Amino acid sequence: MKVNGKKQLININQNLLDFLESNQYDITKIAVERNGEIIPKVMYHQVNLNDDDALEIVSFVGGG
Repeated sequence: MKVNGKKQLININQNLLDFLESNQYDITKIAVERNGEIIPKVMYHQVNLNDDDALEIVSFVGGG
């Protein structure tokens, strides 16, 4: 699987929420796009990841 353009291994039958938590992402501060489609946070636990997926994960940054 590719995450932000870099190849990354995933566990078999891993869902998006498990992946994000195991990689220490704060799901309250990110947005995730999978294969060109934005995934709503309430769906993270229902999205099963595959080796051919491409994720773009962006963090919200505060400041001025």
